[in-house]
Amino acid sequence: MLEAAAELRLDVHVLSNGTRVLDCGVKAAGGLRAGLALAEACLADLAEVRLVAGRPDVWPGPAVQVATDHPLAACMASQYAGWQIAAEGYFAMGSGPMRAARGREKLFGSLGFRESASRAVGVLETSKLPPAEVADRVAQECGVAPEQLILLAARTASVAGTLQVVARSVETCLHKLHQLGFDLSCIASGYGVAPLPPVAAEDLVGIGRTNDAILYGGEVTLWLRGDDSQLQELGPRIPSDSSADHGQPFAAIFARYQHDFYRIDPLLFSPAVVTLINLGSGRSHRFGHLCPDVLRQSFSPGE
Repeated sequence: MLEAAAELRLDVHVLSNGTRVLDCGVKAAGGLRAGLALAEACLADLAEVRLVAGRPDVWPGPAVQVATDHPLAACMASQYAGWQIAAEGYFAMGSGPMRAARGREKLFGSLGFRESASRAVGVLETSKLPPAEVADRVAQECGVAPEQLILLAARTASVAGTLQVVARSVETCLHKLHQLGFDLSCIASGYGVAPLPPVAAEDLVGIGRTNDAILYGGEVTLWLRGDDSQLQELGPRIPSDSSADHGQPFAAIFARYQHDFYRIDPLLFSPAVVTLINLGSGRSHRFGHLCPDVLRQSFSPGE
């Protein structure tokens, strides 16, 4: 991405401490290719992200497809936005490989996955580019020198930022399974696809649309090993329709809880449809349903 910055319409900044910041969609134009590269970096380059034709009965236009044979490392140890970076009047949701170098989240204790790194790469979902003081703190927590840190930044209300969030369909499914107590080491591969919504004019609207893309239009397939009777029992609890908050655009749900993210039912955050393929028995189990009507409310309000 550094070598192809002009082609990808990125702006590269070198902070006073030597940290390099790639603006993929804060002030820079970015675009689709920048979003694909940003999403793959967020997945620690352990997954392939592509734009594919979407289902016209769900939402006309492209969809974001993700495929990985390393779901635990790519999605949970890297892509999951588990680091809230708040310092010096700055805020960003942090994700990407730098999380494993930091390793301070409770999640890593259960994953048994930490790294000692000499260099770190992170993704910031933010409306501002990070100052050197924030980069210093991130580098310190990752155990690397500031000049060995690269941060990729995009706001949700950008082409690249929208795409990289919608590329989290598999990750949301794995996180939901983790919350339900399923052993994630049993999962061998993951595939997901979700519609790419129109880019919003404001970040808050963009957060709503990107969440809805997965909650009401996302389809995930996991290849795993397990007991079919247990999978059949667990399955209905995985999709987003297992939550009492399901059925409204995310923006309306968010407003109902006074924009307090942590008051929303955590069971909501998962794809609309989940298929589990048992590698041991050869049986597949499908759960959930798509909600194109809710997507239309979210993506085309007022129509």
